[in-house]
Parts: sequence; C-alpha cells; structure tokens
Amino acid sequence: MPKVKGEKGDWFDSLDAELQKKTTEILQDVGAQASKRTDLNKTLIEDCWKIWKRFNAMNVHLTLEPNYDRWAVFPDTWPEGDWRWREGFNAAGIQAVTLTDRTPEQGRMGDALKIVHYDAEGRPRLKITFEYCEGEHYYKYSGWKRIWSIHTLVDTSTDRLEMETVHKTFADVVKVWYESHLRRNRDILIRHLKKNYERVETYNQ
Repeated sequence: MPKVKGEKGDWFDSLDAELQKKTTEILQDVGAQASKRTDLNKTLIEDCWKIWKRFNAMNVHLTLEPNYDRWAVFPDTWPEGDWRWREGFNAAGIQAVTLTDRTPEQGRMGDALKIVHYDAEGRPRLKITFEYCEGEHYYKYSGWKRIWSIHTLVDTSTDRLEMETVHKTFADVVKVWYESHLRRNRDILIRHLKKNYERVETYNQ
C-alpha cells in the first residue's frame, strides 16, 4: 500500500516501538513487585510461625493459613526442628496469612489475627486486623447469628509499609492475647483491642 503524502515512515513501526517499551517497563515493574511481595510474605509467614509455636508450647491450638505443609519442609523434628522453604512454593501468590484460635472455652473459637493483601486505586496495600466474636443475636428471619467485631491494627500501602511498625503491632497484640490465655480471661484481650485500636467494623455470620 502506498504511503499517504506527508507521512514519515510506517505508523505501525512507531506504535510497535512504543508498545514494546511499555511492555518492558510493565514487566520490570511486575517483576519488582513480585520479588518484594515474596520477601514480605516470607517474613510474615515466619513471624506467624513463631507466634504459632509459642502458643503451641502452652497447649493453645492456633491454626495457621497457609498451613506449614504448603511452604515448609522439616527434615527432622516438627514443629521445633529446623526447616527450609518448600521448593516451588509461590510466596508472592499468597493473598492472606491468618492465625485463628481454636480454643472452645470463653467464646475464643474464631478469634483471629489476619494479614490481607488488597488493591485500592490501583495500588497494592496490606491490612492487618484482629477479629473476634462478641456473642450471638437472634434474627427473626435468619435465626441465631454470631456477631463479629474487626479491629484494624495496620492499613497501609506496601510501598510505605515499615516492618518495624508491623512487629511492634504484633508484639503489642500477641503479648495480651497470650496473657489472656495464661490468666484464662479473654476479656483482657478484648479490652485491650477496644482501648488501643478504635477502628471497628462488625458483621454477623
């Protein structure tokens, strides 16, 4: 096809070069984000595994998601022995890390520390919450429902996330959570959350 008078070069060659440039930039950005998220998730999983072991040592059963058999290999003794990351584990693909209390006494079943990745306005963010059941309510058309409260502990973009802040928050909440088990008094934990982490959402289930 003949060129239009005044047109310089092939229009698609110019477009193709721009598209290739954009492809390279995006792939580099996605790769950098994936690498950062891999490192972040591995740190968070290791942190939660340490918490799980500490509670397990006093016979308090928490469940950790993702479960250890997805990401860890224990050559010798589980759970106290050395371990290594399971080959092929896709840490960047993990959307949430959760520690959930399975203790049936004092209404603790379902108390949970949750770490969730989400996007807002096209930017990746990380939210850490603690949720617990405050009791039950009877609804005329749906029967008894458990009422849950959610306290937001940390909510920030991953670009601005500081692990020092995350670890301080973990230490603050886990210390009280642990003490509440030692004293067999769940109210210690609930009072601490209500006093120090005011942002609350509720839902029923």
